[in-house]
Amino acid sequence: MSSHQQATRQQFDPQAQAYLTSTVHAAGPDLAAAQQLVATHLPRDGRGLDVGCGAGHLSFALAPLLGEVLALDPAPAMLATVAAAATTNGHGNIATRQGDAAALPFADASFDLVASRYSAHHWLDLAAGVREMCRVLRPGGYLLIIDVETDADALVDTHLQCWELLRDRSHIRDRSDAEWRRLLADAGISLLQQQRWPLRLEFGSWVSRMRTPPEKVALLRQLQQEAPQEVAAALQLEADGSFTTRTGLWWGRRAG
Repeated sequence: MSSHQQATRQQFDPQAQAYLTSTVHAAGPDLAAAQQLVATHLPRDGRGLDVGCGAGHLSFALAPLLGEVLALDPAPAMLATVAAAATTNGHGNIATRQGDAAALPFADASFDLVASRYSAHHWLDLAAGVREMCRVLRPGGYLLIIDVETDADALVDTHLQCWELLRDRSHIRDRSDAEWRRLLADAGISLLQQQRWPLRLEFGSWVSRMRTPPEKVALLRQLQQEAPQEVAAALQLEADGSFTTRTGLWWGRRAG
């Protein structure tokens, strides 16, 4: 296990319950869009994989629409949280498995749907993770990515990535729409649909959810206050540090 993977697990294991109750993760138009896509294109007995499942919100949203959902995450506490919530909510078709995106512990062509939500910006080798998702997807199967979408403007992107890293040391980078399109094409996925929605991040809950140390919170606020007007406008920066970025959704299909 790399030092980054260890850091990621240390970051998220203690925060599993906070992510389960997080309004940013538990709701959103992206979940409704994912449900509509899966209901339209997948059979009711289909088998789905949620890569980097976190507290399981995508798995919970898709479980009523599929025969089986396998929720995979590197953090044991996250998986325990998913299993407990699945039992409480009556999702008997959700199973959990520990593992990493870059080396999925499944045979080729094992799933009708492979999905990931708000996880890929933590992956050490994103291209390998996307290739692995494609590998375990059956020919003709569907791939769904939901993640924070960065701005194509380099100035705005640099500031967003810096804020993200100060807040969360396991952050690697958010990707732009153009970057996701290249990654999916390189992995053999034909992009069928892309959607995006505003994502407002309330500063207090955003940093407390990740237990950001006070000295980093102070530095983050200083960087925000010193941000150029173009950055403040693009990210709709508010006086208290809250800001608005985007959630992106990419829906594609592996060649049959």
